[in-house]
Amino acid sequence: MTRLLLSACLLTLAACGEAAVPTGPATVAVADALCRPTPNGRDITGCYLTLTASQADRLVSVGSPVAGLAQIHEMSTENGMMKMGELKDGLVLPPGEAVSLAPGGNHIMLMQLKQPLATGDQVPLTLTFEHARPVDIRATVGQPPAAS
Repeated sequence: MTRLLLSACLLTLAACGEAAVPTGPATVAVADALCRPTPNGRDITGCYLTLTASQADRLVSVGSPVAGLAQIHEMSTENGMMKMGELKDGLVLPPGEAVSLAPGGNHIMLMQLKQPLATGDQVPLTLTFEHARPVDIRATVGQPPAAS
């Protein structure tokens, strides 16, 4: 009887000592997807959205059938000059933290657009992550709200 009680106590302690590990597949929620309309004669535009990952993840690429090329970009200031460039290693998504891609900051660039984008159009985007499954969304074309 003593051995049985001791075994039960040890099993209970072992179960309590396990570290909390995320269960289930990684997911990324997407909100507020918006792409700017293109001015006449331009074949490039920026898109913005908010990503929230269930587990630590990374946005590694973006694709769209309306563009020949799509990249994840960052904005930075160097020597008083604003610079924009591709995030070659993707965009880090901390678990449970909303990460906004917004005007003046990180954003998606669509280049080599096959036709102009007008207000009200819908732009299909495929977001590819390091861990989560790809997410297909439709971004509305319109002007982003003015920065406060």
